[in-house]
Parts: sequence; C-alpha cells; structure tokens
Amino acid sequence: MEKVQFLPCWRWFGPDDPISLNSIKTTPATGIVTALHHLPNGAIWPEDEIIKRKKQIENHGFSWEVVESVVVHEEIKYGGKNSKKFIENYRQTIRNLGRAGVKKICYNFMPAIDWIRTDLRYPWKNNAFSMAFRFPVFVAFDAWMLRRPGAESDYPAELLEKAEAAYIRLSPRQRESLMYNIIVVTQNFINAGVASAKDYKPAFLEKLSRYEGMTSHDLQANLLAFLHEILPVAEESGVVMCLHPDDPPFPVLGLPRIASTAEDYLQIMENAPSPSNGITFCTGSLSSRKDNDLPAMLKKLISHVHFAHLRNTVFTDEYGSFCESGHVEGNVDMHEIIKIMHAQMRRRRDAGMENRQIPMRPAHGLILPEDKGISANPGYPFY
Repeated sequence: MEKVQFLPCWRWFGPDDPISLNSIKTTPATGIVTALHHLPNGAIWPEDEIIKRKKQIENHGFSWEVVESVVVHEEIKYGGKNSKKFIENYRQTIRNLGRAGVKKICYNFMPAIDWIRTDLRYPWKNNAFSMAFRFPVFVAFDAWMLRRPGAESDYPAELLEKAEAAYIRLSPRQRESLMYNIIVVTQNFINAGVASAKDYKPAFLEKLSRYEGMTSHDLQANLLAFLHEILPVAEESGVVMCLHPDDPPFPVLGLPRIASTAEDYLQIMENAPSPSNGITFCTGSLSSRKDNDLPAMLKKLISHVHFAHLRNTVFTDEYGSFCESGHVEGNVDMHEIIKIMHAQMRRRRDAGMENRQIPMRPAHGLILPEDKGISANPGYPFY
C-alpha cells in the first residue's frame, strides 16, 4: 500500500532570494513554495513565465508544489471600481498555473497589510532570536506614531497606558525603525507593502482609509464574491485555493478580520462549496489567538486542509502579546496536529483522492547563531 507522508517544502522567494535553490538542496525539502514576485499585484501571470520558473525549480531537483501567493489585489478586497478586471486577471492566472501543472495556490484576504510583528530580532533561548508581536508596542505604533484616526478608541485604557509608557521608552530612531519594519520591511518582499520611500507613512494611512467603515460581514461578502467568480475556473483547471488565516487572528488597525477562527472558516466553506475551496492551516497564525484550540479546529476543518504551515508560538503577557518559539515547543501540540493530518491523508489515499498529500513547510524559524552573516528575508533564516 502507498505510504502516507507529508511533502516537505521550503519557501523560496525567487532568484532575488538570498537563500538559493542550491542551498535549499542541503535540506530535506523536496518541494518548493514560491511565486512570481517580480510581477505586479493584479497582473496576469503569463504561462511562459510560469513554465520558466517551474523549469528552474525542476532543474535543481525540486517540484513546484504550491504557489504562495497569487496576491489578491486590494481593489478586490474593498470592492474598488477595477475589482472586476483584477478578478478576471486572477481567473486567467489560475488557468495558466493549472495548464503548467501547478495545482495549489495559497492566498490570504487580509486587508491593507499582511503579517505584523513589532520585533524582528526578539531575544530567545540558546542565543537565538525570534520574531514577536508585543501588543503595547503595537498600540504605541498605531496611536502615537502612525496616529491613525480613531486608534485610541480601539483599545482599553490599561493597554493605552502601557502603550504610552512603551512609546516614551523608545528613542526617535527606534520609533522610526519600528514603523519602517511594520509597514515596509515585513511587507515589500511578499508584494504586500507600500512605497519604501519617505512617503510610506501617508501612503499606508491612505491604504487603510479605503477600508473605513467596512465590517467583517462586508469583507466576507467581498471574499465570497471573489470565490464565486474564481472557483469554477479553479475546478476546471484542477487547482485548489488554500486560504491562509489572518496574522495575527484578531482585529488590528481598525480593520476587519474574517479568517481567524474555526467558525470563520466554516462559514466560508459552507457559503462557497467547492472541492477547490480549501485552507492553508497555519499553526503559528492561529495559535496566537488565545481562544483557538488548534487540534479541535483542525478536526473540524481537516477535510478542507490542503497545505500546512507548521510553527509555534508562546504568549508573553496578559494582553495577547506573543513570540514565535520555534516549531515543536509552544502553544501548539504539534504531535497531535501531525497525527490528525496523517489520518486525513490516509483517508484520502483509501478513497483514491488525487489531492491526498498535504504539502508542509516550516515558517518563521528562529534565527540561530549559525545564521550570523547569512542574509535572509524576515522570518526565513536558513538554519
């Protein structure tokens, strides 16, 4: 009988990634997770560009297992006047990927900003560094540095007091670095950021303003409208769409969240039923919300899971601040998660399903002493 196993993958950011495919060959990875990062958001991915990247990956002995990501253009998320054009471009990109044999697309529907961390080098055990989200520092960024209109009304008085104290402790250089890291450094290498020039603060505030007054119901309606347009094309092309959770999975910057809990995902799956409507189960993102029970969530959602990000977190204060603790140790019972996923893959094998294996990649690893002097994108150190 066919052996059931994960497809071990590595996220590679293309030819400009400081970590090369030759370096990745020294790891146990057999699959690559990547995207055409040189193309602007909303553009059609030409089939020849896809095939060129696929051959480059295969020439190094890997398979291109997952696209992460075909970025969903902001106009689709907030329902802009050009959203129909960008949805049609997305449909054509799915067709082109399917014809090229790339069958899984990881994407997210987070408005305005992708994953958020306040610290990119948070001191951790054994002389390692983690990444962290410190809530009081984030509120200091939001209310005192970004000065987002209405920010102070989003937080309790006790947290605002802690945030003000955090703001006072930061030097002007540290404040500028914090803002630049959140808005630019963690965003631009995944095509999620704004301009890296001096105008990045007003550009980001303008981006946030497009969602003013939008509720989670409104945002979910825009996602469902998008899915109803693309899922028939995905089915015809043999492609599975895998929705990544919000990171962090709770409201930030006055923005709605719609992929943070099991109930969120179940609503999306029920309202857009399709074998091509799937989930990226990211243990790190989902575990940074205290009321998420990940094994229970996974058991509810497992039939829809087609891609996994495996990482771990620990909480560092009573406000929900967290840091990334590596892959095994932390809030997540990783052994239980693996067992649930293995059982699902066995069920898929026994049912003769084509999409039986779950590609897996580690994410946001610790910066180890061995990484000193080795360039890497934030969250993706080599060792």
